[in-house]
Amino acid sequence: MQTLRVVNLAACYWMMASAKQPTVVALAGGSGAGKNYLAGVISDVFGSEHISFLSHDRYYKDQSHVSSEERSLLNFDHPDSLDSPLIITHIKDLRKGRAASAPVYNFTTHSRVGLQTVAPAPLVLVDGILLLAEPLLAEAFDIRIYVDAPADIRLLRRIRRDMAERGRSLESILFQYEATVRPMHETFVEPSKAHADMIVSGAAGASFRSLLKVLAGATGLTPRGGHMLQRDEL
Repeated sequence: MQTLRVVNLAACYWMMASAKQPTVVALAGGSGAGKNYLAGVISDVFGSEHISFLSHDRYYKDQSHVSSEERSLLNFDHPDSLDSPLIITHIKDLRKGRAASAPVYNFTTHSRVGLQTVAPAPLVLVDGILLLAEPLLAEAFDIRIYVDAPADIRLLRRIRRDMAERGRSLESILFQYEATVRPMHETFVEPSKAHADMIVSGAAGASFRSLLKVLAGATGLTPRGGHMLQRDEL
């Protein structure tokens, strides 16, 4: 299923395009829903040189002062674990055409290990599971997208990612899933779907054509030549 629900965005994205200001887009949804994949599709269509990327995951609060035993018990799926005021500040900077100094987060030590400059661009993509769960943060976006996928698919993807990229054991991944990931998804992430302007499927083989048309209209960007979404389709 391509699109589950769409709010009328025609007027708002027409005004944004005519004002020539960056369009800031939230890619929300549960862990493993397909947010990064969708960001990659958007980058392929419009060109990474036209896109600024921010991830809410970068804004976890530094836990370097906490022992490893205590860190294993922390709830990283609750909104309080993230420094949302800082990412809001950086979104405002990018919207004004200023570079942002985003934190670099180490998921092994759960600590911030530096800064990375994010340059402004016509399209700003921000991904994260809790982007729409906090009212002030949700209001920072021009377009709010929720990527939806079945729970079993999300869990399988999370297991593969955490084992391959974060060196975690299957036992620790499943413990965290049962202790915090699933209950926080049900408490915060799933209800935040109600604040989305558009809901798309993150299942394998899903089409994002309607979303890509919205983004092309909002930004004025032209899809790359030879891509499946051609300008005459908009």
